[in-house]
Amino acid sequence: VQLQASGGGLVQAGGSLRLSCAASGSIFSGNAMGWYRQAPGKQRELVAVIFSSGTTNYADSVKGRFTISRDNARNAVYLQMNSLKPEDTAVYYCNKVLQPIASWGQGTLVTVSS
Repeated sequence: VQLQASGGGLVQAGGSLRLSCAASGSIFSGNAMGWYRQAPGKQRELVAVIFSSGTTNYADSVKGRFTISRDNARNAVYLQMNSLKPEDTAVYYCNKVLQPIASWGQGTLVTVSS
């Protein structure tokens, strides 16, 4: 597997979801990883980053609500999303943060209803 995101679904505003991403070792190992999202009609944006050291960064729009984590033994990245808003509706993807990034996987759809 290259990059496989899962865990999306339909949730009401204020709810929570936990996304998972399985990555090939060649992509994951030692690299900063990120969660991206693309809402309908908008460009893909980076919302959360985790470096191999465990340091994290977040876009202002999700700060305080989303938490990114990684499991180096499993080559996996996670995104815990709390207090979801309708504007969080998007297809979520994981990938490297620094160039060259890997080919994009299918992503996982998150739909937040008001």
